[in-house]
Amino acid sequence: MLIEKVIVEVDKESGFCPGVVSAIQKAEVELQTRPKLYCLGDIVHNSMEVKRLEDQGLVTISREELSKLHDTKVLLRAHGEPPSTYQLAAAQGIEIVDATCPVVLQLQKKIRRIFEQEPDSQIVIYGKHGHAEVVGLVGQTQNAAIVVERDEELDKIDFSRPVRLFSQTTMSVDGFRQLSAEIAQRMTEPSQLQTYDTICRQVANRIPHMREFASRHDVVLFVSGRKSSNGKALFEVCRSANARSFFVSQPEEVTLDMLTDAKCIGICGATSTPRWQMEQVANYVKELF
Repeated sequence: MLIEKVIVEVDKESGFCPGVVSAIQKAEVELQTRPKLYCLGDIVHNSMEVKRLEDQGLVTISREELSKLHDTKVLLRAHGEPPSTYQLAAAQGIEIVDATCPVVLQLQKKIRRIFEQEPDSQIVIYGKHGHAEVVGLVGQTQNAAIVVERDEELDKIDFSRPVRLFSQTTMSVDGFRQLSAEIAQRMTEPSQLQTYDTICRQVANRIPHMREFASRHDVVLFVSGRKSSNGKALFEVCRSANARSFFVSQPEEVTLDMLTDAKCIGICGATSTPRWQMEQVANYVKELF
C-alpha cells in the first residue's frame, strides 16, 4: 500500500474538554514557580499525560496520603471534591488549588441547595458508582444521595416520596431520559418527581459527532487511557458506527493487521485524551506505511 493512497485524519473535535484544559493549565502555572505540586487523584484519566506532568513535578496522591500532609499545596482536579476534603485541608494548613470544572461546581451547588431546602426530598444521582465526580456530588448531601446507574438499582428509591433527579455531567443524555421516564412511571404521585438535566453538552454533543466521524472512515483508532470512563463510552459509540474501530492507548499498540486495505483512517479520542497523543498515533500510522 502506498502512503499517498492513505488518508490519515485526526478528529478536530476530539481531545480535552474545557474543564480538563483548565486543570492542566493551573498545574503547569503552579509548577513554574515550585518544584513540586501535589494532586489528589490522577489529574486526568490518561497515563501518558499524567506522566508528562509528573516529569514537571506533579505528584499524584491518594486520600489517605492527603490526610498525612501539612502546610503544603494540593491541586483538586476537574472532577470536584466533597466538602470533607476542603475541611481536611483547612484543618491541616493545606492550600487548595481548586481546578473543579465550573459545570461540576454549579451542579454541586444546586444539589447542596436542594438538599438543604427540601429535607423531605430524595436526591437521586444518575452516575457511575465510585466515580470521582459522583463522590463529590454525594458529599454535598452528607452522603445521603442515592446513586443509580441502571434500572435494576431503582428499588433503592421510595417512590411514595418526592424525588429530585440529577446526573453526573458526563453521562448519556438518552440514558438520563430513559431513567427519568422509568422513575416517573413508578412514582405514586408523578408530580413529586423533578428532573434536572445536568449533563455537560460539551461532552454529550461529541456522541453524534463521533458517530458521524467513525462512519466515514475505513478504520478508526480511538486513543484513550484505559481508566477513562468517558473513553470507554465514546469508544462504544465509534464501534457501533464502525465495526473496525480499535481502542489504543499508545502508538505501539497499532498493528498493520488493524489497517488492512484501509484507504481512510480516522483517529479520535476521549475528553481525557491530549491532542499530542492523537498526533503521535497519526505519525506512527504514517510510518507504518
